[in-house]
Formats: sequence, structure tokens, C-alpha cells
Amino acid sequence: MLTNPRPTETGAAVAHDRVYRVLRGQIMHGELAPGHALTLRGLGREFNVSMTPAREAVRRLVSEGALFLSSSGRVSTPELSNERIEELAAIRALLEPELAARALPRAHPALIERMGTINGAIAQAIHRRDAVGYIRSNLEFHRTLYLRAQAPAMLALAETVWLQLGPTMRALYGRLGKTEAPGHHRLILAALNAGDEPGLRLAVRADVTQGLRLLAG
Repeated sequence: MLTNPRPTETGAAVAHDRVYRVLRGQIMHGELAPGHALTLRGLGREFNVSMTPAREAVRRLVSEGALFLSSSGRVSTPELSNERIEELAAIRALLEPELAARALPRAHPALIERMGTINGAIAQAIHRRDAVGYIRSNLEFHRTLYLRAQAPAMLALAETVWLQLGPTMRALYGRLGKTEAPGHHRLILAALNAGDEPGLRLAVRADVTQGLRLLAG
């Protein structure tokens, strides 16, 4: 016989999920710099929750590689080595062209138009020098296409990589000093309009690896 969870259990689960989702978004979108330290007490104050949901959210993010737990118990956003950046760039180069290719048969004109609009938002964020807005819109550009691939497990893997790279992408944005929207996005849109799978794969691979490899270099 099934029993309903006690209210306190339900409340703790809701609180944990809220802390996890908000903190995950902050990390993925580069709102936290590499090496940014977090404490359970600080998270509890920020989210107005007890230590337990804060601890569970942190534990979940550590398991996803979004946070680093040192042997002393210090929790921080990752500071990635060049080797780790190269590894994650290689994963993106494998996963994302495949997602794009799988999405291509379902890339109807309205979807391509939507991606063009998002690319305009990227240009606006760059003009405002809004690093977080740039990263958020850039990931939205890719996710909008990849959702059409109907490959949820593959997309979940890609999002895990984005999550691990979030703080590093913020550092990359500052180093490159971007002044215009990524040129590869125009190539992606052109390949989608032409139904050109090889061109789409090449454009996506170049887009997701070029900047990261500049940072690693």
C-alpha cells in the first residue's frame, strides 16, 4: 500500500530541488567565477533553507562535476586545467555535431527563425558586455536545435559538459573580448536552411571548440 510522504519530507525535497536548479543555472551560465567558494551556511541564508537541502543540492552538483569538493571539505566551482578543457572540448566536438545532424530533418523554418532571433539576442548581450547574458543565449541557441534531435540521453550528456564548463566560459568571454556574435552561428543557420548535414556538422564542431581551445592554449 502506497503512503503519502510526510509534509516535512515533501518540503525538504522541494527546497533541495529549488536550490539545485537555481545554483545549477548560475554555474552553467557563468554567474560564478572559477574557484568561487560556497558554504552550506551561506547557501542556507541565500535561499532561506536549512542546511539539509543545501547539502543535498551541493552533493548532487558535486556528482555532476559542477562543483569541486576538496579533501578538506571546501566546496568551490571548478578551476579546470588545460588538459580538462581539451577533454571537455573534445566531448562537445563528438556529441554536438551528432545532435545537430539528428535534429536537421526536423529543423523547420520556424525553428531556424527562432534560432536567428536568439542569435540577435547574443549580439545584444555582447554589445552590452553582458557575459552571463551571452553565455545563457549561446546555450539557448544550441539547446533549441538539439531538442529537435529527440535524443534526451545525448542532450543530458551535453548539458553536463556545459555545466562543468560554465565558470570557465565566463573566463573565456573576458579573455576574448568579444565584439560581435559568433560567426559560426551564421554558418549553422545557413547549413540548416540548405539541409546541408556535412556543413552543419563542421560549423557546429568549429563553434563549440574554437574558443575553448584558445583558452587551453
